[in-house]
Amino acid sequence: MPGAWKPSKMGVQKAIEHAERILPGQPAPEGREDRRWQAIIKVGEYIEDCPSEVWRFARKWGAHSNADLRAAVATCLVEHLLEYHFETIIPLVEEACDRGKRFADTTAICSRFGQADTPKNRRRFQRLLARIQKNSL
Repeated sequence: MPGAWKPSKMGVQKAIEHAERILPGQPAPEGREDRRWQAIIKVGEYIEDCPSEVWRFARKWGAHSNADLRAAVATCLVEHLLEYHFETIIPLVEEACDRGKRFADTTAICSRFGQADTPKNRRRFQRLLARIQKNSL
């Protein structure tokens, strides 16, 4: 379709640079739009076409000390990276979870969609969640 928006490497870099300028930031007051979440959502627009760039961003901020920021990364990035690129991303997620409790906590709040919800992939993800839970005891 002529004139249709197409994701690009340059676009994802701009979205990441914008997000990096405002993160970690502070949560917005109750009832107000959170600029941090909006910036992360914008990065998420590139998940299907630029997963490596989005993963590097998600890996960094998914281990941050701020739980609300990690929740944004989990629900706007990690679960959708797994939705579209499960085979490529799950080993990276598993390694990140093994390396740090914060990223494991981020992963534990992810839902399953698309590729992450096929029977085989669902079992692998459930095994990871069980390992996360066991390690948090």
